[in-house]
Amino acid sequence: MRAVLRRQGYAYATENTYCDWVSRFIKFHQLKNRESLLKFSEQKVEKYLTYLAVKQKVAPSTQNQALNALVFFMGLVNFI
Repeated sequence: MRAVLRRQGYAYATENTYCDWVSRFIKFHQLKNRESLLKFSEQKVEKYLTYLAVKQKVAPSTQNQALNALVFFMGLVNFI
């Protein structure tokens, strides 16, 4: 993911932030492999964003950043 972000010209801070969001998402759902990631992926993303909003009380802009990171990541996972 980092290599693709760099190749596409994303800022270093964005690279770190996106990778951090993806890592948190994977830990939140305790995902172990690609198949578990792809199964019900839309529902998993929605559940995670709801958790961020309700339990973590993050700002809407932070939720959008997490969503953008996950959309980018899911695009890579589906491509590979």
